Parts: sequence; structure tokens; C-alpha cells
Amino acid sequence: MTNKQNLYSNNTKKKLILIYERLFRRFGPQHWWPGNTPFEVAIGAILTQNTNWQNVERAINNLKSARALSAAAIRKIPEEELAGLIRPSGYFRQKAGRLKIFVDFLYKHYRGGIAAMKKDDPAWLRKKLLSVKGIGPETADSIILYAVEKPVFVVDAYTKRVLLRHGLIDQKAGYNEIQELFHGNLQANEEMYNEYHALFVRVCKEFCRKKAHCEGCPLEG
Repeated sequence: MTNKQNLYSNNTKKKLILIYERLFRRFGPQHWWPGNTPFEVAIGAILTQNTNWQNVERAINNLKSARALSAAAIRKIPEEELAGLIRPSGYFRQKAGRLKIFVDFLYKHYRGGIAAMKKDDPAWLRKKLLSVKGIGPETADSIILYAVEKPVFVVDAYTKRVLLRHGLIDQKAGYNEIQELFHGNLQANEEMYNEYHALFVRVCKEFCRKKAHCEGCPLEG
């Protein structure tokens, strides 16, 4: 269904805005991403791969208790010890390696801090993040949107599910095509992109599940 002609159609734009307005009216602000610092947000974005947020919170709390939730601490701590702390997040040995690689990247390019990332153009920053082992488009965009606070739309399985069921994409639509649906039709706005993505997660957890529960959904009809 999606192609250049209907990707930027007025009808598509109106529908995207309507979906956002209905979700926001029902659920209100979602206060995403949960995290006290940009670094914590970035670590959470890496840890949440292939697991749920409750498990990530447990892993992050372990890091806090061990005073290991900083770039300097993660760089210094033995990888096996780090793996033990983040065990609740699953794939903990693999993720420990990825956290080490990410922190090395931070020191190499940004003096070990997230704040220095804000000076980069988002497209250039995204390209650099995607060069880091273990960081794919969703993780990179989550870091850019939620930690660096730059307007890039994060696409996940929930996003695709809602758009597919409401006829805005087809089953074959890939990450970049879905992201362009938002970038091409909505004004680049960090706050709106933040809320929109979080609202997709909320509606999918309550209504638009794998087996749809449409009665009472704010997008019904």
C-alpha cells in the first residue's frame, strides 16, 4: 500500500494527527523515557533489547546499588561483574559486552558523556551510533530521541502493529519506510515524537494486543 504517492498524502497526514490526538486525549502525557539522566536512558535503551522494561529496571537498580551506572564505572568494572549486575535484563553476557563497546564509543567520540552528542547533527549522530556493534536503528533512535532530545521518530513492533491495522502501511513496510511516514508528514518535534511513540506502546498494551481488543479503544472506528 505504501508508496511515494500516498506516503505524503493529505489523508495520511490527517490520519496520523487524528491517531495522535485520540491517543493523547485518552491517555495523556506518558513521561517517557524513564530515567534520571541521559546516560541512564541510553543504557536503558541498550538493555531493553529483547526483554521487557520491568527486567531493565531491575538491572538498572543493580547498577545503581553497585555505583556502576556511569560511563567511568562501566569502563572500569570487569565484564563478568557487569554481566552479573545486568543479569535480569537477559542476554546479560552479550549486553555487558555491548555496554562496554558503547562506553568506549562515548570516550572515543564524546569525552565519555552524552551531553557532547547534542552538538552533532542528528543524521550524522545516527550514522555513528549505527556503526557501534549491537546498536540497531530502534536503539540508535531511542538514544537520539530520549537521551539526546533530538527529533527522530522511534519505530518498534507496537508502532507497526497500529499502523498496519489502520491501513497506513502494509506488512512488508520496513523500519526506514515507517519512520519516513512520520518524518514526511509531521513537523519535526521532539516532544510530540516522544509522546507519540510512548502512546503507541500504551494503546498496544491495553487494546491493540497481538489479539486485538478493539472495544473501548480510543482508535475504534
